[in-house]
Amino acid sequence: MNKPLLAALATLVITGAGVAPAAAAQTTSAAPASAKAAQSHAQAAPAAKAVDFAGTVALSNCSGSVIRFPASADSDPALVLSNGHCLETGFPAPGEVIVGQSSSRSFGLLNSAGSQVATLRASKVVYSTMTDTDVTIYQLTRTYAQIRSSYGISPLTVSDTHPVAGTAIKVVSGYWKRTYSCSIDGFVYRLKEGGWTWKDSVRYTSACNTIGGTSGSPVIDTATGKVVAVNNTGNEDGERCTENNPCEVDQSGNVTVRQGINYAEETYQIPACFTTGNRLDLNAAGCVLPKP
Repeated sequence: MNKPLLAALATLVITGAGVAPAAAAQTTSAAPASAKAAQSHAQAAPAAKAVDFAGTVALSNCSGSVIRFPASADSDPALVLSNGHCLETGFPAPGEVIVGQSSSRSFGLLNSAGSQVATLRASKVVYSTMTDTDVTIYQLTRTYAQIRSSYGISPLTVSDTHPVAGTAIKVVSGYWKRTYSCSIDGFVYRLKEGGWTWKDSVRYTSACNTIGGTSGSPVIDTATGKVVAVNNTGNEDGERCTENNPCEVDQSGNVTVRQGINYAEETYQIPACFTTGNRLDLNAAGCVLPKP
């Protein structure tokens, strides 16, 4: 996993805590080699959305974002998306699903430049698991309308369609105030790490060399500006299926290890599990998230 920082979960073997903030100031991006190439590139590709830090949040040990779903209303209580392994009470066990857990966790809300403009607070953990996927969704004490009125910041919209290989993406870390630009390289039938297994994970191209503290970052489609996944892990040492070293398992059971490659968990399946008022309904039609 692109783990939370060491001090937050000292009982687990977590790496990435020693990365200096100075290293995090860099932004990974690709640029055409010449003005002529830039002009050709601009003509050939659809106009990309401006992807910045607005709506992302910094947690005590991870990254995250204020999210809405296609059917969410401005009057709904706002939600924050991060990883299951970023949950403040510790990693959910394999097979464990947490719903409605009390929380007063705080989140630093960032503007487009990456400056913190507010502290938001959770009222509860709506949903958290590390089974099939790696997500925690918090409900906040404020609505989208209240956040926009006070700070001029809108939530990121979670796409409700499956991402596509080859899509240009940005991983936006509120913790490090750093972005990573790459593409979706493909999808992994099963991604195994320690005792956890994730389904249909996103594999990045090598340019997204995410680090500890980027866990929970939104993965944004640069063409639409929508969230298509949540950043969560990478193979650090070339080990096979161990913590910090996930392995890919195909439908025939063949195992592939890709040292230095990082991954995310898809989020398109989440909107179907939320109904009017941003209320979680795991029995809703089309909802495939694991149940408690």
